[in-house]
Amino acid sequence: MADTDGSSLPRILGVGVVPCEGLHKGLVVNFNEAKRSIRESVRKAEETAGYRLESAYVGVAGAHISSANNRGVIAITRNDRKVNSKDLRRVLDVARSIKISDDRKLLHVIPRTYIVDGEVGVKNPVGMHGSRVDIEAHIISAAVTAVQNLTKCIRGVGVEIDDLVAESLASAEAVLTEEERQNGIVLADIGGGTTDIAVFKDNSIYHTSVLPVGGQLISRDISVGLNIPFDLAEGLKMRYGNAIPIHDMGETDRTISEDGHTISYSTFCEIIRIRVEELLRLILMELPRSEGTKFTPAGVVLTGGTANLPGVVELGSEVTRLPVRIGTPIKLPGVADIFSDPAYATGVGLLLWKAKNKDTQGWEVEGGVRRFVSKLFRVFR
Repeated sequence: MADTDGSSLPRILGVGVVPCEGLHKGLVVNFNEAKRSIRESVRKAEETAGYRLESAYVGVAGAHISSANNRGVIAITRNDRKVNSKDLRRVLDVARSIKISDDRKLLHVIPRTYIVDGEVGVKNPVGMHGSRVDIEAHIISAAVTAVQNLTKCIRGVGVEIDDLVAESLASAEAVLTEEERQNGIVLADIGGGTTDIAVFKDNSIYHTSVLPVGGQLISRDISVGLNIPFDLAEGLKMRYGNAIPIHDMGETDRTISEDGHTISYSTFCEIIRIRVEELLRLILMELPRSEGTKFTPAGVVLTGGTANLPGVVELGSEVTRLPVRIGTPIKLPGVADIFSDPAYATGVGLLLWKAKNKDTQGWEVEGGVRRFVSKLFRVFR
């Protein structure tokens, strides 16, 4: 939960973090369990903040999310040929008229760039003179049923929805710099069940996608490869995991003993390395191609809980041959120390998204937009 303190940054008043139950890879798979998780997180946040949570910005993830860039064009027929804000809304409506199937709904329509009478690279054409305005917009859609199930869970605990935001866009708000967005950057938010990808170029969103794999895949391979329970594999990964196995003889002979299981440290780390390398290559395969030329970013930013894995930066640089860094959310005022962890990039980003997009609404929420009193972090995936 958050409020504003007069500055451009929201101030965190309360936090509610609970284990994920009832969701898998961003999708609701058990309605009652998911609702219980949401209710508990809301309760904890309300107790900390001393306020009631009335409405929320909600992060959406899952492989059902897809994106495309689409163009629109309008003519300026007025005598003065001066572009105004109504013209921008009109050309954006043309761009959003992309055909999508009945089982999908537009989540975001984001202007990327404008062209005024052949002049490219225009960021804001209001006030310019011209007879034709073109727009290129980034359009993100989601499966209607997936979003309906999620919104039903949230509304089921008495919380209304102000907006639904693709988690990759939210995470980008929390961890990317303006310079990175301008030069070209790949953001990969590696969570438990999904990896949310956003590619920026020329200070605008260029491509978004979601991979249906994340940190849980690493834990599952550890469990199978070493014949140990999944929960133990997850715990060992978090405590001892390293994506770059140490080749010093003293370390390769090391063993880990826990809960009656003894495993080889080098084998344990090698499993992690193989899976992380595979995930990094899948991320690279998601990079867009334009006119047959591979998009070349200036670097990669890894965030999400799996980004905490030691060695992931070194392995990332080796696999991608690009600069790699860990994306840590910017510090917000209030009770925010916990959110310096990459695992909370989406949560922090949702608050920043709300502050940045005060007057816009991406998802048409039934019943309209509620008064902003407090906001709900994405606390599970």
